Amino acid sequence: MRQRNEKFAKDARAGKKPTHPSRQEQLAKRSPINIWALGVIVFVVLGGVLFELVRIIFL
Repeated sequence: MRQRNEKFAKDARAGKKPTHPSRQEQLAKRSPINIWALGVIVFVVLGGVLFELVRIIFL
């Protein structure tokens, strides 16, 4: 316990953030949408654009 307290004090004096980020800070950094959901949205939008271009060009 004493060693951990010394490490904490040393890190604090060195200007480092001595604690781990809280759960709330970690969640604030995350994207509000999952990566797979974002992929599905991009696929639908870009797929629609591609199909419209093909329809306009070839039909």
